[in-house]
Amino acid sequence: MSVVKINVLTVPDEQREVLEKRFAARAGSVENSDGFEWFELLRPVEGTDTYLVYTRWRDEAAFQAWMEGPMKAAHQGGGSGKGEGPGEGGGERPKPAASGSTLWSFEVVQQAAPKQG
Repeated sequence: MSVVKINVLTVPDEQREVLEKRFAARAGSVENSDGFEWFELLRPVEGTDTYLVYTRWRDEAAFQAWMEGPMKAAHQGGGSGKGEGPGEGGGERPKPAASGSTLWSFEVVQQAAPKQG
């Protein structure tokens, strides 16, 4: 079964719009990666400054291949913006919108989809 990776990003209020715009403008390399199954950026509603970046992969090897290839290339140039979209083109890399980042890993052991028809 699939693996789920959740990047937990601490994002101050004044950086929320920056973070969301960077994700919206990202190159889309994750969607074209072998073994990629799903992506969601989850905005906190109340009581926390934590965004969740949810991705699901066919297996751990597919996730690692993305980490070592497209993700690494998109995040070259320093900064701790792991999980954020690439910065605006050229020049000095913009400051990360997140002030902290933690990666949670899970294996999918059960799943269900809505019944059709």
